Amino acid sequence: MELRPYQQEARQSIQAEWNKGVKRTLLVLPTGCGKTIVFSKVTEDRVKLGERVLILAHRGELLDQASDKLEKSTGLKTATEKADQTSIGSWYRVVVGSIQTLMRDKRLQQFAANHFDTIIIDEAHHCLSDSYQRVLQYFETANVLGVTATPDRGDMRNLGSYFESLAYEYTLPKAIKAGFLSPIKAMTIPLQINLSAVGQQAGDFKTQDLGTALDPYLESIAEEMLRVAKDRKIVVFLPLVKTSQKFTQILNSIGFRAAEVNGDSQDRSQILEDFDGDKYNVLCNSMLLTEGWDCPSVDCVVVLRPTKVRSLYSQMVGRGTRLFPGKTELLLLDFLWHTERHELCHPAHLIAENEEIAQAMTKQIEEAGIALDLEDVEKQAAEDVVAQREEALAKQLAEMKRRKRALVDPLQFEMSIQAEDLSSYVPSFGWEQAPPSDAQVKTLEKLGIMPEQIDNAGKATKLLERLDKRREEGLTTPKQIRFLEGRGFEHVGTWSFDSAKKMIDRIAGNGWKVPAGVDPKAYQGE
Repeated sequence: MELRPYQQEARQSIQAEWNKGVKRTLLVLPTGCGKTIVFSKVTEDRVKLGERVLILAHRGELLDQASDKLEKSTGLKTATEKADQTSIGSWYRVVVGSIQTLMRDKRLQQFAANHFDTIIIDEAHHCLSDSYQRVLQYFETANVLGVTATPDRGDMRNLGSYFESLAYEYTLPKAIKAGFLSPIKAMTIPLQINLSAVGQQAGDFKTQDLGTALDPYLESIAEEMLRVAKDRKIVVFLPLVKTSQKFTQILNSIGFRAAEVNGDSQDRSQILEDFDGDKYNVLCNSMLLTEGWDCPSVDCVVVLRPTKVRSLYSQMVGRGTRLFPGKTELLLLDFLWHTERHELCHPAHLIAENEEIAQAMTKQIEEAGIALDLEDVEKQAAEDVVAQREEALAKQLAEMKRRKRALVDPLQFEMSIQAEDLSSYVPSFGWEQAPPSDAQVKTLEKLGIMPEQIDNAGKATKLLERLDKRREEGLTTPKQIRFLEGRGFEHVGTWSFDSAKKMIDRIAGNGWKVPAGVDPKAYQGE
């Protein structure tokens, strides 16, 4: 099977992490980008080295899917560790295992602690739970790969408490731009739904309370869906089975062909098959279809299960991001959720680099009243946020000039070289969150950066790497940036070292004044 370029890069990056001694690493791929194919090929690589591999998941469908994809893409067959099925005595080198089965001591003790050389965790955002940790600690000598679709830095920071590195990340915008996933258009329906009375549990909204809070709005929501999405193929996520069943009845009463599935549905596979075959054009469910189910023809997702958990939100939306003949985009319907807290996930959170941009995007989508392309909105919001930051920075720089510091403020350096990745950096892994080392502090100061403003080792590492790279590429130093921007030149960080040196020499030769005929605001560097 021919891997896509990013899949091959991911495969190589994972092996590189293990080869350099990093035992626990992460792969982040958006839903629909073939994470199962990637870890199947990684599995094949390890088996060729003579290793035994355990693929762990928390649901039977995910295990079956992994086993099926592994055989189709590599020819490798698997043994199963689930309920009354056991891999003990099997000669297959790959085992797919249910966490609910393997977490039991009696089951674990049947294996030597070094039985598996590599463990792969599908849907890795679940792996911090006690059940996963029990299994991972038992096989503690194994290399571990966690695979997840979560785009959320908060989730990543939590995962950073177990994983040591991020081997590879492919983002949703990159996948859409490259044509591997469907573009997303987001629309806010002008219905204000009050969630202020909804309680919280385990870091998210209580599903029972959500069902009660949604009930009064279901008919209005159905009418709005008829207005904007009547010809689309829709999946609706709701908090409770009874809410899902009630909403299905309302949709059918106004002209939709709607069906409902839940964990107790006897005919679930038949309903899913009929929906796939267009017998129904709406499928309602209470969080059953978030993982391991694919229907690429879905071109509208309605999230009526508001959540603060980005991994959950991206799983719901991911049911509609796959490509399909004739499908031009995914329409994602959002609502004016009224909550006293602001951590709620909105379409913007799927691609925004930080909360500041997400809030600007959400405001723009809410005010538009029509479906907007998420990438276009993100571009505009990012420009607006940068403009606001530059305005604030100008005030900050005026203050800095008065203080005449010898070193460059990191923020001035980042804005000057236009490094959004540095200015919005958030540490994820344990070592990144520690304070910078003495050696890092000394090196930053020597290179002209004010070290007091850098409060974690991850940011210090990134900055030092960037400074090294800039030196290799012959770009301006922090000291050149400070000197020239202090005299009114702009974005000196984008100039070459030689160009900045020439200008500084001219200024020095002119009695430390900008030469006549040079307009610092308009000057671009040679």
